[in-house]
Amino acid sequence: MDNIKEIHLTPEGRQKLVDELAFREGEKDAEIIQRIQEARGFGDLSENAEYDAAKEEQAKNAARIAEIRQILSVAKVVDTSKSRSMKISIGCVVELEDAKGKRTSFTIVGTTETNSLDHKISNESPAGAALIGRKKGDEVEFVTPSGTSKKYTIVGITR
Repeated sequence: MDNIKEIHLTPEGRQKLVDELAFREGEKDAEIIQRIQEARGFGDLSENAEYDAAKEEQAKNAARIAEIRQILSVAKVVDTSKSRSMKISIGCVVELEDAKGKRTSFTIVGTTETNSLDHKISNESPAGAALIGRKKGDEVEFVTPSGTSKKYTIVGITR
């Protein structure tokens, strides 16, 4: 257990996991138990697809509960409210501008909160790693996972 990678979470990301854990241990678990009880009423368990599906869902739910508990047990919550420096850190929204003047923005989050559709990038991604510790006006360059080299100027940082 000594080689567990440190996980960083924003306060919002931690709360989402706490809420998901409560849902999975409460409402979701009760729903699955109810489905198992109903499926048992259908007779022979050896050929009961509803029972098998419910048991499989129960196992997946238990695995996710264990995963969330593990994450929460080792996660370091990054409190961005106490940081007065305007250097980029986890929890910052960063606005970037390319050479053509096109702007894009990302929120830097821990690896478990990454969601490209919401423009949330990991602090360990090529872009996130290049941005951490930088400040407004800095130029950053990184290679995307697809192999494309990108160069931006940091034009805004908010918390």
